[in-house]
Amino acid sequence: MTDEEIEELARAFCACTLPKERWTHGAHFATALWLILRRPDILPEHDMPDMIRRYNESVGGVNSDTSGYHETITQASLHMARQLLAGLERDAMPCAAYAALMASALGDKDWLFTYWSRDRLMSAEARRAWVEPDILPLPA
Repeated sequence: MTDEEIEELARAFCACTLPKERWTHGAHFATALWLILRRPDILPEHDMPDMIRRYNESVGGVNSDTSGYHETITQASLHMARQLLAGLERDAMPCAAYAALMASALGDKDWLFTYWSRDRLMSAEARRAWVEPDILPLPA
């Protein structure tokens, strides 16, 4: 994706105008990277949960114990996005960060199962609140 495509996607997410079918694994990370790199007025770890909940509802989704917003996945993804950014040049462009992220293990939508068992990660508890990994700790 280009910087312009990432910005368009992230702005559409923020405005709740992004079509549901475009809210993919890659779109989640592209949006997170754009917010971290381009929106210093937003603290993703704090603000993104409500942004995702609002977006989900705008496309007819429900945020419940079985679908919609997932706190552990969101916070783990943001943590890993920041880890990746720490290894890039200070002024990395969103497209370069996105390309690096998608070329890494994070590009696989199942990356989380390196750290969490499926049962633990897919639990209602993990949707509602942060749950520590039960296989391997996240990189510090």
